[in-house]
Amino acid sequence: MYDLLSMITSAIAVAFAIVVHESAHALAAYLLGDNTARERGRISFNPLAHIDPFGTVILPLLMIAAGGPVFAFAKPVPVYLGNLKHPKRDEILVSLAGPASNILLALLATLLLHAFGSMPASIYVTMGTGAIDFAVLLFVSSISVNLSLAFFNLIPIPPFDGSSLLVPFLKGKALRTYYELQRYTMPILIVVLYLLPSVLHIDLIDMYFSATVDPLFFMLLRFALG
Repeated sequence: MYDLLSMITSAIAVAFAIVVHESAHALAAYLLGDNTARERGRISFNPLAHIDPFGTVILPLLMIAAGGPVFAFAKPVPVYLGNLKHPKRDEILVSLAGPASNILLALLATLLLHAFGSMPASIYVTMGTGAIDFAVLLFVSSISVNLSLAFFNLIPIPPFDGSSLLVPFLKGKALRTYYELQRYTMPILIVVLYLLPSVLHIDLIDMYFSATVDPLFFMLLRFALG
């Protein structure tokens, strides 16, 4: 029962995190001068506006079946740099809006979990054990999922959001070569997520999350439960 509840709360947290992440990109582009994503309905809390049939549904199911790490992606948010007021600067701001929104959601979940733990005992009695477990797991999952999504997207490989931080420093052939990497993003991820851990026992994502996501997660959890 606990495992099922954990899966449900994780699924809810992931869906909401992805929706907010993509909407944040679209909203940032709109505020900075590009109305394209807004006109296509991408500033929306409706998951159907952001779901990519393969990347959001089929790929995660295949990865779950394979028993390895789960990776998913939504439909790309269309942004035309020529419409932005300051294209070079605003491209970075639009890219970072997604991870920033997830970090804010993680902070919000932390505050809600902290407030939930401070409620009068009579409310817990009224709610019942099942509802309490659901709420706590949902808040904890939201913290973990949003931090993971934020820092995963900050990996500087195109088309991840973190790539926008490197682009301004690249010129000419170096920039063209960097953009060509986008064609190999999926093979690179398969190697990093599956082959390196299983063959060479080198888990780069685990190392990266151990230095970024994990310290923040436990810091926020200590505050929430303290």
